[in-house]
Amino acid sequence: MSVTRKHLIALAAAGSAALLLGAFAFQHLGDMAPCKLCLWQRWPHAAAVVIGALALLGLPWTGALALAGAAAAATTGGIGVYHTGIERGWWRGPDSCTSAPIGEQSADALFDQIMAAPLVRCDEVAWEMLGLSMASWNALAAFTLVAVWLAAARRAG
Repeated sequence: MSVTRKHLIALAAAGSAALLLGAFAFQHLGDMAPCKLCLWQRWPHAAAVVIGALALLGLPWTGALALAGAAAAATTGGIGVYHTGIERGWWRGPDSCTSAPIGEQSADALFDQIMAAPLVRCDEVAWEMLGLSMASWNALAAFTLVAVWLAAARRAG
C-alpha cells in the first residue's frame, strides 16, 4: 500500500490536533496556565486541523490546501522559535508578557505595569524535557509537520 496525499494530510492534521490536545492537557490536567505566546502557538494548529478536514473532502484544490496547512504549521513553528528565544534571553519579548526593564519610569507607571502584568510570563520556562521547553518542542514538531504537508502538496491527487 502506498502513502497517498490523503494519508499525509490526515497525518499532518492529526499531528496538529495531538499537539493541541497536549497543550490543553498541560493546561487543564497539569494545571499549567499558558502564557500569551503559548496561546498564539495554538491558533495555527487549530487552523491546520480545519484545513486538513477541508482537504480530506477531496476538493479539486486539495494541493493548495496542503500548502495552506504547511503555512499554518510553519507559522506556529516560527512562533515557537520566537518564544524559545525569549525564554533563553536571546531577545526581548512583548512587554505584556515578559519582565520589562524598569528604566526611568515613575512609581505610578511602574505600579501600573506590575498590576497589568499577566500571571504567566513568556520569558520563563514552565516545563522542559531533554533541555527543551514546550515552545521548543512545538517548533520541532511543527517543522516536521511542515515537511508532511509539503509532501502532501507534491503528491498527486
